[in-house]
Amino acid sequence: MGIFDDDFYSTKVSRRARSTSSKDEFAFSNKKGMRNWSNVRIAFVASFTSAVAAVLLFVLVFGGGGIGPGSHAASVSASGSASLEQRTIQASAKVRPAVVSVINEQTVPYGLAPGDGTQEQAGSGEEGQIQGSKQEVGVGSGVIFKLKDGKAYIITNHHVIAGAESVKVMLVNGEKREAKIVGSDQITDLAVLEMDGKDIKTAAEIGNSSKLQPAEFVLAIGNPLGLGDSLSMGIVSKTHRVVPVSLNEDGVYDWQQEVIQVNVSINEGNSGGPLIDMDGKVVGINSMKIAEVGVEGLGFAIPIDNAMPIIDSLMEKGYVSRPYLGVYTVDLEQYFAQKQQEEQAAGSDGKTDQGAGAASGSEESDLPELNLPDEVFNGVIVLEAVGPAKDAGMKLNDVIVKLDEKSISSTLELRQYLYQTKHIGDEIKVTFYRDGKLKTASFKLAEKTKDE
Repeated sequence: MGIFDDDFYSTKVSRRARSTSSKDEFAFSNKKGMRNWSNVRIAFVASFTSAVAAVLLFVLVFGGGGIGPGSHAASVSASGSASLEQRTIQASAKVRPAVVSVINEQTVPYGLAPGDGTQEQAGSGEEGQIQGSKQEVGVGSGVIFKLKDGKAYIITNHHVIAGAESVKVMLVNGEKREAKIVGSDQITDLAVLEMDGKDIKTAAEIGNSSKLQPAEFVLAIGNPLGLGDSLSMGIVSKTHRVVPVSLNEDGVYDWQQEVIQVNVSINEGNSGGPLIDMDGKVVGINSMKIAEVGVEGLGFAIPIDNAMPIIDSLMEKGYVSRPYLGVYTVDLEQYFAQKQQEEQAAGSDGKTDQGAGAASGSEESDLPELNLPDEVFNGVIVLEAVGPAKDAGMKLNDVIVKLDEKSISSTLELRQYLYQTKHIGDEIKVTFYRDGKLKTASFKLAEKTKDE
């Protein structure tokens, strides 16, 4: 008996079965015009067919020969990896010729040349060579975004070229060229440079940062730590992040920057370089990172959609037009903090000097007496009044507490109100304290020019 309990699958055939089968085969042959097949031959063909079917089924299920479902998944995965790798290579190759190193040169005082740990002896022959000579004081990155009339135009960060007496640009092939600053903007930390465009064929394509998605792959290209033409890859951690910044780098946050957060390695020297997508388009300008112990993978880039209107203004005017109040300020909170430190220091000195018979509080404070009411803790102190504020009668040590009906507690809030809600030529009402008395001044906002 066969495995399916059917004589058709058995290799033992009885004489009776053979005789019956012969009759059936004869009848079948007469009706269909086909050859007579014995049961043995039929059983052999059936067994062979079953074996072939079993082999094919095994191949399909377990991926033999590379055609099974498992093999197909592996093939798709390998193809996807190869595609991402190829896109990365193509994207970087598209932009790399347009990425440059930006060198900030300033006159270095005698004895403070980079790498010169000690002062030269007076009268040495090197004195004239070092004193008054320009030295490389900083290196950043930039990206060529426009070629026009034989000139190449470069986007970089304001802080990369801040204070520069001259600027040099080093191309990807190592060639150095002189560049001039077309314009820069401290608020947005952007700048535009111009240089000779001879033999430069590549300008980076500007993308669309608003289309970025979280977890999308991006590349940063630049000059980290002086290592030119370096690439790093990561993902977009967050497409929109607002971070506080200190424009004067004094530790006091006086502006907020809208940025793209990435986990791409951004180090000193990457500033001003492009952040690109997998199509090789610039979607951001690398600007900053969180440089604290234990913090990794927190880099930030200025969205290119935010940057381009500023770049266009710098190209056209050399500066960004904004409403101008005409005051340089410091937060009242800083004043109180410094005053408290001085009082604590004076109290400590008084206790120390008491046994020696020295008079305590002999040193006078450099802080002015503002004579503010006890309930006033927030505002900004005017350090200098110029332009429209000066014309309206505002003076040193006036304490601004309101712009129009908006309470102002810091320089950050003052800037935000001016730049986000007011326009050039708008009327503004400033409420301030002078010698403890509340006063107001109303005047029109002027346009902030390049030198103001």
